[in-house]
Amino acid sequence: MKSIQTLFVLILGIMSQVSFGQFTDEINSNRPGRSMMAFSVGKSVFQTETGLHYVNEDHNTLDYKASGFMAEFDIRWGLFFEQLELIAEFQYQNDNYTSELLDKNRSALKKTLLGAKYLVYDPFKNYEEKPNLYSWKANHRFKWRQFIPALAVYGGANLNFSDNPFNFAPIDIEEPKVSPKAMIIAQNHFGSHWVLVTNVAYNKIGSDFASIDYIVTLTRGFNKQWSGFIENQGYMGDYYSDGLFRMGAAYLFNKDMQIDASIGKNIKNTPSLFTGGIGFSWRFTKNYKEVKMAKPGTETKTDKKMKKKGEKEAKKRKDAVE
Repeated sequence: MKSIQTLFVLILGIMSQVSFGQFTDEINSNRPGRSMMAFSVGKSVFQTETGLHYVNEDHNTLDYKASGFMAEFDIRWGLFFEQLELIAEFQYQNDNYTSELLDKNRSALKKTLLGAKYLVYDPFKNYEEKPNLYSWKANHRFKWRQFIPALAVYGGANLNFSDNPFNFAPIDIEEPKVSPKAMIIAQNHFGSHWVLVTNVAYNKIGSDFASIDYIVTLTRGFNKQWSGFIENQGYMGDYYSDGLFRMGAAYLFNKDMQIDASIGKNIKNTPSLFTGGIGFSWRFTKNYKEVKMAKPGTETKTDKKMKKKGEKEAKKRKDAVE
């Protein structure tokens, strides 16, 4: 695990280029998938993303079954900078667990994760694609630039201050109360309809339950209201490894509200998992002030100030020589 930690430190150190976040006219929700997009919600924008899911679990080896519901509640808040976002994620699960020797109800806060995300590179910054007025073919040619992703980094902490019956810890090993999580986020836009989001995370760093996780989500916009997605999520740890597939759709109710539905299934039977649920996303934008970005080739206020300062310094040097 030490080599993995070193790799993450190097990657986070290399990604130091500052860019701007992107506030969209319509709500930009991570739901109904589980991946995290690279772009923030926008400075002073407050957004909530909630979901309610049916959960069914069946373990062939340990011979138990569990079914119930899981509630999700995420808070996203753009703060200080356009490209910075604070994120709080909560999962609560309540189910009925049955085996040959036991029949009980389980309920607990399954996940509490607090963190921050920062957009470090935006391929669309200071880039303006001008149409070719003389060639239809040139305007519709394949563009390699779309393979350059927007990049963001995430850092957070898992909190575990209660007895959690939903973790995969052995009886004689207790999960840490606080464990870090680091993640790299990439987001590609292919044309005007397709978005590919990739998350690679190192979770519960420094603990016995450390794992390398990933999520790959492909979203297709069908029209202004409807979109669909397919997703693959993987866990690679000493105590739990698995792969899950999800699919679903979202409907844009208005520019600040979205509803969604999804189903998911994993690839193993120790345990076998199935989920199906609905969700709702909402954002508050009253305090948002548009961040005006200069077009490529134009001078910003900062550029003008620096130019004026340079002219003054040049004049001082000239006067000193004379």
